[in-house]
Amino acid sequence: MAQSNRSRRAAEAGYWRSEVGFEAYKAAYDEAMATMPPPTRTRDVPIELGSVRVYEWAPREEGETDALPVILVPGIRSGVPMWAENLRYWLGERTLYAMDAVGDAGLSTHTVPFESFDHQVGWLEQALAGLGIEQAHVVGHSFGGAIAATHALHHAGRVRSLTLLEPVMVLHTMPLSIYLWASVLLLPLPQSWKDRALAEIGGVTIAEVQERTPMSVMIDEGSKHYAAAALTPRTLTDAEWRSMSMPIRVEIASDKSLAGGAKAAERARSLGVDPTIVRPNTTHSLPMQAAEALGRELPAYWASHDR
Repeated sequence: MAQSNRSRRAAEAGYWRSEVGFEAYKAAYDEAMATMPPPTRTRDVPIELGSVRVYEWAPREEGETDALPVILVPGIRSGVPMWAENLRYWLGERTLYAMDAVGDAGLSTHTVPFESFDHQVGWLEQALAGLGIEQAHVVGHSFGGAIAATHALHHAGRVRSLTLLEPVMVLHTMPLSIYLWASVLLLPLPQSWKDRALAEIGGVTIAEVQERTPMSVMIDEGSKHYAAAALTPRTLTDAEWRSMSMPIRVEIASDKSLAGGAKAAERARSLGVDPTIVRPNTTHSLPMQAAEALGRELPAYWASHDR
């Protein structure tokens, strides 16, 4: 793949620190993608900020369908492979699109610096326009949930329904400790410290971090070799939440939530977000941990809001 911004820095745009680093990441990315159902189509959609890597999974049955497509927006460093556990439940009834975020590790490219977080989310709108998608059900996890929510605020007509899985910042600020642990990843410290930081940020155990899976290797390579340009999401105001007229579903982890936990759920409910679900026995890695339940519930949710 041609990475137009690989190995160089465009002002404050995200960039790969070296060609060797990118190749190490790409090998890990390809291995993680190999654990997923093969996509029907792969595209690099040109946008004003760079380009967006998009994978498409078409419905099993050919022909016309009234079912709107679903857009999957990943958490930071996770890219499209984060949806591996979920896709096997969601494939078949409607077209699914999964995208690598611009300004983060993945196969999207970033050439124009972000001016603000609200400007940053423009990559999603431009990608949808480039794909010719007039309306879709949008699902975002973690940082991707913040992108999805802020995009819906500015482009409500493009979003038929909005599903936010552990969305960071938009409902409630993150614990200060998370910022401290994030800084650990940028420092030349022993790997044991970085493993602890990844565990705290991801809401998982150190043993899970240290288990070398294709996904964990990919995240590790991205953390080492990509200089991300992602900006901090902002907490949306009550008025902004109430201005979004599309159906909104919020899922919060019962343990180690980075979305704000019980306080975020309480605020969502007070704003009339229905359903607001505190998913039992989950952490910030909620989409993977609740894949079977989400596999049953979300297709029914999308179907109920196709019109």
